[in-house]
Amino acid sequence: MVLVIMKAAARLLVLLGCLVLCRADAPTPLVMWHGMGDSCCNPLSLGNIAKLIQSQVPGIYIHSIEIGNNIIEDTLNGFFKNVNDQIDMACKIVAADTNLTNGFHAIGFSQGGQFLRALVQKCPQAKVLNLISVGGQHQGVFGFPRCPGGNETICEIVRRLLNLGAYQSVIQDFLVQAEYWQDPMDEAEYRSKCVFLPDINQENHMNSSYKDRLSKLAQLVLVMFTQDTMVQPKESEWFGFYKEGQDKETYSLFESKLYTDDLLGLKQLNDTNRLHFLEAPFDHLQFTEEWFIQNLIPYIK
Repeated sequence: MVLVIMKAAARLLVLLGCLVLCRADAPTPLVMWHGMGDSCCNPLSLGNIAKLIQSQVPGIYIHSIEIGNNIIEDTLNGFFKNVNDQIDMACKIVAADTNLTNGFHAIGFSQGGQFLRALVQKCPQAKVLNLISVGGQHQGVFGFPRCPGGNETICEIVRRLLNLGAYQSVIQDFLVQAEYWQDPMDEAEYRSKCVFLPDINQENHMNSSYKDRLSKLAQLVLVMFTQDTMVQPKESEWFGFYKEGQDKETYSLFESKLYTDDLLGLKQLNDTNRLHFLEAPFDHLQFTEEWFIQNLIPYIK
């Protein structure tokens, strides 16, 4: 009997040892957040990207953020759900996923890039290691020239609402794109009435926890599409924007108060070689698999 017990105990120890080793060798989990007009699980977009990542990083656990109860709700919420509410929901989603407890990488596509950055800054439970922003509009947009996929009808509604008054409270309450709409002709109204972007960019008051959390990233990767015809200005993807009072000439991150005063820790990240600027020679989100593998997979492995 003693011998049987000892053998069983030995098998249990071997099994536990294997579980520990397997866990230690497992790839870092990945969280993804889609862009406007897309959804968490579209097999032609994020679903396809997830498969590509899994082919390059075998065994990786991927959680694609879904805001809503299904793909349709998730897509519509990318247009018509308050961004701050979405960040709160994402925080709860991440906190509830035990696969993410010990930390994870994150990659956001288009507006998903600034949403994931907001998650890092506002959600203590989100233990993000590498944050990759693929065409995210970190200084917002001033223009809505075209629409992704088959969402032109919805986009026309968005255009009309923005033209009606992007900073009206009733529109700010629910229209996603209005909440990162920065009007260089009226910066004062933008800062006082826009409910999302001025907050996460420390434009009205300093939230030290935002800087503390963002500066703890292992790597922050910013991808700008050099031929972008959707994001205006494309420099927003690298934290640049139009100079105040006009919409032609732009400034860079390094010329901004956000950087010179290090309001978010971006200077600290740059000084320690943890801030990376990548150029993608394509239109918005039109990268090739080869480009993705060569340039972004190293930050996911």
